[in-house]
Amino acid sequence: MTEITSKELGLISDALNAEGLLCKKARAYSKTLTDVDLASVMTRIADEHEQRFNVLLNLIGG
Repeated sequence: MTEITSKELGLISDALNAEGLLCKKARAYSKTLTDVDLASVMTRIADEHEQRFNVLLNLIGG
């Protein structure tokens, strides 16, 4: 496996923070929405952000 540079690690860290925040917000919205269809969409969006978060985390061996 190729070494990750400090700049790349910083970029991955920033992306992890962003994906984590987006996931949390989408989950919170999905729980507060009264429209079932919109809540379902927000749950799907949260799941997608969580998947990207996990991919990024795996890049740094987390």
